[in-house]
Order: sequence, then structure tokens, then C-alpha cells
Amino acid sequence: MAGSTIGKILRLTVFGESHGASVGAVLDGFPANFEIDLEYIQNQLDRRKPGFSALTSPRKEADKVRILSGVFEGKTTGTPITFLIENTNHQSKDYDALKEVYRPSHADYSYEKKYGIRDHRGGGRSSARITAGMVAAGALTEVLLKQYNIQIFAYVSSIYDVNLSKKHTEINNADIDKNELRCPDETIARQMKQAIEKAKADGDSLGGIITCVVRNCPAGLGEPIFDKLQADLAKAMMNINAVKGFEYGNGFEATKLKGSENNDFYQKTDKNTTTNSNYSGGIVGGISNGEDIFFRVAFKPVSSISKAQNMLDKNGNMQEIKIEGRHDACVVPRAVPIVESLCKLVISDHLLCQQIHKINH
Repeated sequence: MAGSTIGKILRLTVFGESHGASVGAVLDGFPANFEIDLEYIQNQLDRRKPGFSALTSPRKEADKVRILSGVFEGKTTGTPITFLIENTNHQSKDYDALKEVYRPSHADYSYEKKYGIRDHRGGGRSSARITAGMVAAGALTEVLLKQYNIQIFAYVSSIYDVNLSKKHTEINNADIDKNELRCPDETIARQMKQAIEKAKADGDSLGGIITCVVRNCPAGLGEPIFDKLQADLAKAMMNINAVKGFEYGNGFEATKLKGSENNDFYQKTDKNTTTNSNYSGGIVGGISNGEDIFFRVAFKPVSSISKAQNMLDKNGNMQEIKIEGRHDACVVPRAVPIVESLCKLVISDHLLCQQIHKINH
């Protein structure tokens, strides 16, 4: 299957299916002699795994990661690093009734038309279960990012019609994991939880928005024309299951401003060059300018809901079916570490690209 790899120098390939023996990833191009923080990697997987709260899928997966290659005596060797995460709690029988039908807003029909075959168990390759390998690989890059003092964090800024009004500059990343919604405001988090619980009780689901921030990113990252930094971030985020939109800086709000209102003006402060507004979101001309990078990722409501729905079967007939199985009423809180990890991979890849630029010059 083409399309399983992302990155230029730091290349990530993911493998596995939702109800297969395992999922995982191979990370190639990571430099040698970096000490692995396995505890941190496992912690990030624990943040992503199902069953961490009453609001998520009750599927219980330990998600214990094994590193099969690329590490010797606790340090990276510069060779491909393989992460393996076993599937231990899949219940394929839950999907028997879906073998002959196409679920609304799922990849069932499109996968079958492309490959002539599909794995109906939990969505197979199209399942968000695949993101476990992405999280493991992204977490490993934290040791590289620390050398540059780069901080990357994400948080839930919107669920359905409940919105966090704080700007990213007002967020203390230590507050993000203080509640199960991963919203750094307890009052707003409670409102989000109530909205999700109501949707769950109704057999329905909700979507939302995750905001991601990159602090202390050096200026100069990005490879115009077709590998601009924001383009690579957008590509990574748009490959996460259920993502429907991406915007960085002030995004679509810029369409409501005049040029004189939207321009960022550079200014000198001490030894640094900054902007007065950072509407550009830390990226200009596809290259980082040293300001905070911030972007937002929009997630649709989960398609698997327990409400009865009319579905088309392979014979062209309509059937009313309830989707059985274990599903999230809102996937957004669990997606926070996925957004963070893919952002870390993209920034790390561009850091390595920039090192080559400096060598060549």
C-alpha cells in the first residue's frame, strides 16, 4: 500500500490494522547517540490509548511499546527504529453485521473500490488504531527537540459549541492534563464533558478543535516551494483520522481584516527580532520566523454511533443497522497526543533538513 510513509530525512512508516496482531511504526533517519526515554514514550502512548476515561472507547489495550531495532544500550544507533504495539483486546465479532454494508461517513466503500477488498473489523487499515505508532515515534523525537529547547504541546480548545476563549499565549501547558478533556480551563472542561455525556446518552457523537503550539522554534525551518513548513504540518495533521480542517496563525479570520490590520511588523527587542502581532502564526513564506508557531486542527464527530442508521449494502439495498462495538463519543481529547507527536516529527524533520543546509553552506 502506497501512502504509508511521511517525511524527507526523518521518515516515518506506519503498519498494522485495527484487529490485526499488532500496529506499529518504523522511524528511519533519526540521528545516532541519543539516549532513549522509554518511560516518556510509554507515557505518551498511555495518553492516547482507549479506556483512559469514561468518555472514551471502553476497549482496553495495554499499548505497551516494544522497540525491536535501532537502539543499542539505551541509545539510538542511526539505523531504522521499529516500534511494535500488540493488539490484545479486539472483538472482531462486533463487526460481523457490517461485513456486507457500507457505514455512513466511513472508508468502507472507498477502500473496497480502491483495493477490491476491505477489512471490515474495526475499519482495518483506516482505523485510528494506526495512530499508536505515530505517537511512539513522535515521542522519541522529544530528545532531539530538547537540545533546541523547543516545546510542543496541544490542547482541546473546542468541543461542539463549547469554546475556550483563552489565547495560546495565555495557556500553561501544565494545566492541560489536569482533566480528562485536556482543556486547560476547568470550567470550560466541565461544560465540554456535559456536552459529550449528553451526546453519548443519545447514541450520538461530537467533534471539536485541537490547538497546537510550538515554542522556541528557531527561525529558518521550511523548504519552499513545495515543502513549506505549514504545508508539511497541514499534510501531517490532515492524515489523522477524522480531521476535516487545518489553519495556522489567524487563519480564516484574516479574510475579515484589511492588509493594514493583518500585517505583522518586525521589531527589535534586546537581542531578538519579534513581531508586534504574530498573525502569521510563526511562519512566513513557508519558513519559521522565530515566533510561536500555532495552528488548529478540526475533527469531525465520530462516524460510529449507536443510533439506528440507514446503510447501503453490497447488493444495492438499504438496511437499518445499529453499529455495535466500542467507540468514542468524542475522539478529540484522545487525539491531543497524536497532534503533538506528528508536529514533533515534522519539526524534527525540518531541523535535520536545516542542519544539511548549514553544512552545504
